[in-house]
Amino acid sequence: MHTDIPAVAGIPIEFFLFAAVLAGVALLHHHALRVALIGLAAITVYKLLFSSFHGDSGTGALGSHLAREWVLLVNLFLLIVGFALLARHFEESRVPILLPALLPDDWRGGFAMLVMVFVLSSFLDNIAAALIGGTMASALYQRRVHVGFLAAIVAASNAGGSGSVVGDTTTTMMWIDGVRPLEVLEAYVAAVPALVFFGVIAARQQQAYQPIVKDAPAGVFADVRRLVVVATVLAAAIVVNVIGQTHHGSILDRMPAIGLAVWAVLLLWAPLVAPDWRVLPSAMRGGLFLISLVLAASMMPVEALPSASWVVALGLGFVSAVFDNIPLTALALRQGGYDWGYLAYAVGFGGSMIWFGSSAGVALASQFPEARSAKAWVVGGWHVAVAYVLGFAVLLLVLGWHPDAAR
Repeated sequence: MHTDIPAVAGIPIEFFLFAAVLAGVALLHHHALRVALIGLAAITVYKLLFSSFHGDSGTGALGSHLAREWVLLVNLFLLIVGFALLARHFEESRVPILLPALLPDDWRGGFAMLVMVFVLSSFLDNIAAALIGGTMASALYQRRVHVGFLAAIVAASNAGGSGSVVGDTTTTMMWIDGVRPLEVLEAYVAAVPALVFFGVIAARQQQAYQPIVKDAPAGVFADVRRLVVVATVLAAAIVVNVIGQTHHGSILDRMPAIGLAVWAVLLLWAPLVAPDWRVLPSAMRGGLFLISLVLAASMMPVEALPSASWVVALGLGFVSAVFDNIPLTALALRQGGYDWGYLAYAVGFGGSMIWFGSSAGVALASQFPEARSAKAWVVGGWHVAVAYVLGFAVLLLVLGWHPDAAR
């Protein structure tokens, strides 16, 4: 067993390797998958030869680590690929084409669409909400979508899930660990004003770049069959998620139940309503990229965060933009002393500031390759970072900091 982790200036070397991977992804976004896989291999070899897996060393420790992580990784892969097919079902239902008739003709239409994504994500996985938002944006703006608006779609999906224990992986982790849903719900005190701020700016930004399509084509009707597929797949995901959380310790915890449920329903409908299988190669590349980053992040020795405070919680939001929020959340739960509404907002919304900072951003980038530029994302989506700080300030002023000292 390793008791001393090799470090430079007190920082474990693994963090430098992971930072190099993220820098490679940001600079070589056209080769993001290759960079992520090479980076994962390099980190794994380093851990085997010179470091440890949370205290245990060798191939046996690697096997134990993978045994703990495989359910999450497979779930993520199945969901990102399955929801890509689901998003195409929604697109081919022709509902996105009909939406302009229901939305205002100016920037308010884009803002209303972001509100829809926010609401969807409160009870649906943020990956699906972001992909559906991207599908709607493609139809509303004739596939000319500003990178700033893409950042806003991701931000809306992450903000919407931040206050719901079934809306995001991190909040679900809190629920499993004993945090009450009402404590997480406080995150909406920050998420709603953040949505208003970035939503208005992004909608105006998009309207200037490409105006909303005002009229639906004549003679176009919704494909009810595809809407039924979408509804049943979402219902299956929600039901399995709720059952899994209310029966903690059941067999559902030991298998990628949500992803399997989504695929089971998709395949059951396939003979009657065939999915567009052409989206699979791109979706699978996006899924493999995501789980490569998540697995690499899970190997980081995140055992020494500073003591909990609102300043640390604010900082975690910026950290989650470049570092996977799942191990950050797990560590915070082990530490205790947080006001959980702040943590839910920070780790949930913070990842929106860079495209690879959240699974929703990675998923949307698989639909819009132009989003895989960290510079374009930060420059075009500057309003997301400002909104994060603004929302956090509102939460602090309205509710104050009330840490859960009992934990």
